[in-house]
Amino acid sequence: MGIKTALPTAELGLYSLVLSGALAYAGRGLLEASQDGAHRKAFRESVRPGWEYIGRKMDVADFEWVMWFTSFRNVIIFALSGHVLFAKLCTMVAPQLRSWMYAAYGALAVMGTMGPWYLLLLLGHCVGLYVASLLGQPWLCLGLGLASLASFKMDPLISWQSGFVTGTFDLQEVLFHGGSSFTVLRCTSFALESCAHPDRHYSLADLLKYNFYLPFFFFGPIMTFDRFHAQVSQVEPVRREGELWHIRAQAGLSVVAIMAVDIFFHFFYILTIPSDLKFANRLPDSALAGLAYSNLVYDWVKAAVLFGVVNTVACLDHLDPPQPPKCITALYVFAETHFDRGINDWLCKYVYDHIGGEHSAVIPELAATVATFAITTLWLGPCDIVYLWSFLNCFGLNFELWVQKLAEWGPLARIEASLSVQMSRRIRALFGAMNFWAIIMYNLVSLNSLEFTQLVARRLLLTGFPQTTLVILFVTYCGVQLVKERERNLALEEEQKQDKEKLE
Repeated sequence: MGIKTALPTAELGLYSLVLSGALAYAGRGLLEASQDGAHRKAFRESVRPGWEYIGRKMDVADFEWVMWFTSFRNVIIFALSGHVLFAKLCTMVAPQLRSWMYAAYGALAVMGTMGPWYLLLLLGHCVGLYVASLLGQPWLCLGLGLASLASFKMDPLISWQSGFVTGTFDLQEVLFHGGSSFTVLRCTSFALESCAHPDRHYSLADLLKYNFYLPFFFFGPIMTFDRFHAQVSQVEPVRREGELWHIRAQAGLSVVAIMAVDIFFHFFYILTIPSDLKFANRLPDSALAGLAYSNLVYDWVKAAVLFGVVNTVACLDHLDPPQPPKCITALYVFAETHFDRGINDWLCKYVYDHIGGEHSAVIPELAATVATFAITTLWLGPCDIVYLWSFLNCFGLNFELWVQKLAEWGPLARIEASLSVQMSRRIRALFGAMNFWAIIMYNLVSLNSLEFTQLVARRLLLTGFPQTTLVILFVTYCGVQLVKERERNLALEEEQKQDKEKLE
């Protein structure tokens, strides 16, 4: 019940009007707050000169984003352009050797960026997990993989291993953690797939080709070994009809998104304002809610741009990489909430689905989520804020199942059955609206700060109750209904497409 149920056009139009007006009103409040706070002392470090000719400053609080598109922009373009050029030449001259070219170019790029000792360090981890895969014991491979991951996340081993990097530069720590952590996940995937398919006799060379594919090396996304190996082993890959147009469109969207973020940060200081709690506390309730929401939207845009650029290169190499994460605006269930689809697929395949099965029983689901978030905690780096984030999201995922089981309980199921399908959709959307804000609050803890999250929760749920709470809940309800309508339309289009294919 719900997604396939249509609502009256006038009702959906009202929802669109309410949502548009609310977003515009909240945006106006954020714009005014950004203008008022541009010259505050607390903003000096993260609000720097931008478009001087119109007197606009720019929010530069996100160190990674600024580095990607300023000092490291040319390096990234040079490295990826070189990869594309050599890949194209190899595909034209000796397509059977293209996987070797990917590995050689990636290894040389890593050595040139991080130094030869760092490359040898990663090779040591690769060999260790390859040897474990020869024993054919999945539990041993997973255990050794987690131990290797822990060595890059906890002292004293992390300090010792970081010493293998040659030189110092701005993004050194980011590249070290990204390259090392993704290497461990890739090697663990290789080992587990080797155990699952002993008849395929994967070699160490297969692992090195998989791990040192440059576009995925430092920042992901991660493809499980079975998918990568099957795609990269095609001797004469053939493009689907319209694939090149799709690649060009994806590249264009990435450029547009980068420009849009640059423009946005000249008018809205959404990353700097939360750092000044006194100033943030003076914001109107609507602007504060918009600020919390926009922080998560920005994190999604950042991931979408990063994976969009990388995926464009991967598609040129005839790969089908994991897609960018689902937009936070379209999320109202914890089961679909993730900011990295590749890691989500990895965790689901090797941990979550393996333990949880069909995800319909309470106890197995609890065990699956606890195990999954324990590994996620290790991946993010154990600390108090990550422990809290993991606990909240683990609880949210299980709570959804508990509510679903409660809704299937006899008396409640009969009450819902007595309602019209449209009313059932409205009630479910109301719960979806509450869930939407739970997703925002639980993830705001790690994406921003615990103090800012507490401020937002106090203003929206306590001091703003009941007026602000109900208004924001209704606006969110309108958004959830519009998302459900979009999902309904997509489902209908997919059904029509399948029926057409059957007739043909």
